[in-house]
Amino acid sequence: MKTKLRTDELIPNENICFPIGTILAVKNKYEKLDFSGVFEKYKKKGRDINSLIQALLSYKLTENLSISKGSGWINRGEVLETFNMEKFEERTLFRTLEIIGKNREEIISDIQDRLFQIYNFEHTDINLDWTSLVLYGDKSKMGKYGYSRDHRPDKKQITVGISELAGPINVPIGITVNNGNLNDMKHFNDTYQQIKDRLKPGSLIVFDKGAHSKKNIDLILADKMKYLTSKKLNKSDDKRIKKFDKSKAELVDAEKGVYGIKFVKPSSTDYFYFSENLQRDQLKSRARKTLQKLKEAKDIQKSIDNKKQLPKKYRINNVLIDVSYSYQTKLEELSDDEALKLLEEVIINGREGFFCIKSSEDLTLQQALQTYRKKDSIEKIFNSMKNEIEIKPVRVWTDDSIYGALIIGFLAQLFISLIRYEIKELKTTSTKFIKNSLMNLTVTVNFGINMSKKYIYANFDPINKLILMQNQGIT
Repeated sequence: MKTKLRTDELIPNENICFPIGTILAVKNKYEKLDFSGVFEKYKKKGRDINSLIQALLSYKLTENLSISKGSGWINRGEVLETFNMEKFEERTLFRTLEIIGKNREEIISDIQDRLFQIYNFEHTDINLDWTSLVLYGDKSKMGKYGYSRDHRPDKKQITVGISELAGPINVPIGITVNNGNLNDMKHFNDTYQQIKDRLKPGSLIVFDKGAHSKKNIDLILADKMKYLTSKKLNKSDDKRIKKFDKSKAELVDAEKGVYGIKFVKPSSTDYFYFSENLQRDQLKSRARKTLQKLKEAKDIQKSIDNKKQLPKKYRINNVLIDVSYSYQTKLEELSDDEALKLLEEVIINGREGFFCIKSSEDLTLQQALQTYRKKDSIEKIFNSMKNEIEIKPVRVWTDDSIYGALIIGFLAQLFISLIRYEIKELKTTSTKFIKNSLMNLTVTVNFGINMSKKYIYANFDPINKLILMQNQGIT
């Protein structure tokens, strides 16, 4: 009697399977936005630039390992057939990136033209923000050492600015790239100038304190726009802190213990807040820093007492630099409690829990705080581009190819954001889930007698069904 199933016998065949959901979504958005007209004028001979860009975008939203690996992914027979292409060399993709980068300003402008012609966006309020990306390779002059958001101060980097139509739209409309040592305050001008002509008079520009300066605010006001930003606390704010009384302030957010006071000026309004949750988190952080500083002092004192070299992490390690160290800690004359108290006096400044929002608008304390908090949507776009679209690390070398690679990543994010904007059911769905759903929708090419082909689609799910129905105009 048979007691168990036999292992299935595998018979090799010529059938192939590849993700089709991403390709269909890319083709739909590309056609809807008439991007063919944006790019075709830059390359009229040789390989069709629009087919190459659509294939690159599809690759960017699927495996996305590197541009070099991308040529292998695209150069598969059925993928080439899908894009009506013939086999090409790897350098063709890099040449495509350089063409895009070289003509970036006109390309971004044309993309914006298409967006605002096709979509009747309900407003043009805008969020601006900036980040940094690690740069591999040394042929680009933009690669500089600077403040690293990727926590790699040892690597050269570039800075990237994104402009996003604020909620409920949340669609990116601009990207700027600059040297790795350029701060947000200076990068602001490029990012703002790129999109300002698309905005209706009176649009609200929201950005964080890193880009806050009188020059930037004057620029916004000169264009008849409004602004809302955070600002760094200064000595005048210390006076407000000394006088601050929760019982006289307005309770803005009971859950997080946020209290606020408005200070109305002739040309702007300061919204001054105190957050109990923020104060607790900052004090915990400063306590950890205090203990770390005490440990460092003890390590140095131990080396002094034992007449040994300083631990390597406290030394300058460069064979071209001669250094003689002379250290004297205060630990010999202080107890641990006294040392901690001294450190706390330096590290804890009394501003813990306080922050200030500044605006040209006269809002309620709650409106100002909610509007600023909604700016985190652009931080989600950065997270999506870095970790889901995977624009980092940047591995191309020339400045033009860097711009080109980042614009491809920007377009991939734009398509995902437009899917969320168009399909209400996907409004809060992450890039990861949309990307995975589209990747899961596959087509198997079944080769029959005389090499006839039969296409079998599989792995439909609620997300890719919604996207395909919307693409086909089905509601």
